[in-house]
Amino acid sequence: MKKVLFVCLGNICRSPSAEAIFRAEVLNAGLEEKIGTDSAGTGAWHIGNPPDGRAQQAALSRGIDMSDLRARQAEKADFDRFDYIVAMDRSNYENLKRMSSRESRAKLVMMLDFSNETEEEVPDPYYGDMSDYNYVFDLLQPAAKALLDHMCKNDLNG
Repeated sequence: MKKVLFVCLGNICRSPSAEAIFRAEVLNAGLEEKIGTDSAGTGAWHIGNPPDGRAQQAALSRGIDMSDLRARQAEKADFDRFDYIVAMDRSNYENLKRMSSRESRAKLVMMLDFSNETEEEVPDPYYGDMSDYNYVFDLLQPAAKALLDHMCKNDLNG
């Protein structure tokens, strides 16, 4: 099974949203036996908490339930447990890069590397309003589809 970890700062907005969207794509493709998902934050402030209510609302408006997700902190061992570690922004990418080693199994990538968007980072909607959360979902949905396509072509041969 291939495993994907989505990472942002606190693991209550962007990364659980990315996980939920990607998980829905995996289910729609019938690949839940081949691809596993998780999300984490580089910070520890929200460990054990569900996703932000606004993120859940944005998800539900798109038919995605993410109420089962709980925040956790990323750790060095994740680089051996996952095939892809997907950062939402450059700052978290750099924090994750410092956590990894040359022997790490995981490929560290940026979420919007799998998108045709001009944006390079998924902006943090935490201090914004619902329009910011909806914008994050608008960025994440095509990137999640493209990530799944990439994995189907490169990682799920046979």
